[in-house]
Amino acid sequence: MKRAAIYTRVSTHHQIDKDSLSFQQQELENYSKYVLGIDDFEVFSDAGYSGKNTNRPGYQEMITKIHNNEFTHLLVWKIDRISRNLIDFAKMYNELKNYKVTFVSKNEQFDTSSAMGEAMLKIILVFAELERNLASERVTSIMIDRAQKGLWNGAPTPLGYDYDPDTQKLTINADEKTRVKFIFNQYEKYGSTSEVKYQLESSGIKTKQGASHWTTKTISQIMRNPIYKGTYRYNYRESGRQKIKDKEEWVLVEDCFPAIISNEQWEKVNQRLTKNYKGSLTNRERNKNTHVFSAIIKCPICNQTLLASPGAKRKDGYIPSIYKCRNYSLSKVKHSKCPHNNFISEVNLGPFILSYIANLVKAKELIMDNSISKQELQSILTQGKYFKEVVGIDSESLNTTYNIISQSGNKTFFEIKKEENQDNNLKLDNLKKEKQKYERALSRLEDLYLFSEDAMSKKDYLIKKKDLQDKIEEINDNIFDINSKSQLSKSFI
Repeated sequence: MKRAAIYTRVSTHHQIDKDSLSFQQQELENYSKYVLGIDDFEVFSDAGYSGKNTNRPGYQEMITKIHNNEFTHLLVWKIDRISRNLIDFAKMYNELKNYKVTFVSKNEQFDTSSAMGEAMLKIILVFAELERNLASERVTSIMIDRAQKGLWNGAPTPLGYDYDPDTQKLTINADEKTRVKFIFNQYEKYGSTSEVKYQLESSGIKTKQGASHWTTKTISQIMRNPIYKGTYRYNYRESGRQKIKDKEEWVLVEDCFPAIISNEQWEKVNQRLTKNYKGSLTNRERNKNTHVFSAIIKCPICNQTLLASPGAKRKDGYIPSIYKCRNYSLSKVKHSKCPHNNFISEVNLGPFILSYIANLVKAKELIMDNSISKQELQSILTQGKYFKEVVGIDSESLNTTYNIISQSGNKTFFEIKKEENQDNNLKLDNLKKEKQKYERALSRLEDLYLFSEDAMSKKDYLIKKKDLQDKIEEINDNIFDINSKSQLSKSFI
């Protein structure tokens, strides 16, 4: 059943009277009835609203109903009645395509149900894409120009500094300055980020955010940052997963901010960091290991997740993963929060887990046939050569396993896993929609900053841009985690 949405608008630059709106409406109603053969339509009007954006009540009501699949066609008198902004129009048109709504502009004779109409609109969309890319390039150029002038571009203020909104530069924070010096001095003394972490925490020195807990990664990033010798480094990482860009793309401004560390000490510390680091970052990323059991195995003593790392290379070229207690590994032995210094190799762990899963499948069949009791479940689960040293399964875990199997009915483990994957897919879809929402907001923010008559200040723009980029990065991390878990699930099927 065909149903049309008719949209009319007159702006503040035109006379607002009944004749103008009624003329558009009458013409479009006739077009709908006698050209398209659609007698069922609804009219949406915006009187006195500019077409420079889509913040119009009639337009928003219409779009909401389109999202509810209430229309098959959208009719306008002219394209500029719906939008004067090519980017907004391109976004709207993509939405119409998703909801299978035909767009018709009577004055320009655009009808996307015809090949010519579709082709003409695609030409418009090409120019919209060009405008969007040019806007992005202009924003990048502005940000790089600011960096070259020594102006702070809105990233989180590093430890040791405060942001001065008047000069848009960084000034030294006297209290935090001593923390930075402490970090560099301790690393010079011990040559270990784990030792620096212990010294910071045992001395009660807190992070920029006031946390008592430090990570070796944060400590390393502080010492790697050239800002502490006065050099501003911008355009260093890509947004999203924060991959380091090619050095040619960096913006480096020497003597830009007041230094906290001498150039000699910074160079000395960084040379030692590089020497202690096994392999370059490029090689590390290229030869990255996939740790199948990462983040799912815990230490039997402190209950912390085991830390995965590549083990020794075997004769056949295979590099198995090894898993160690995180608390033990991230601290010097004498400062360890956990005495569990043993590690387990994937060579032993893999067959153990796969054998356990095979026993679990067998146990499920026996339980569903009422062939074994809860007490007999343990002997089934620990059958095989890989369980010779297993003393037993704790009663709580055994009861939980038995109850899950009993309550799963005739579902196979694959069906249960399929349901879990469906849940993950739903979460992924929601995250992707949320990411698109923030990306649209970022694009609109750039449009507002670059093209709006009521342009916002650079400071407000940079702060809001950083907030949106942080949200997108957080969503990317969540998507990455779900995808990693999905890959892990597939490895067991």
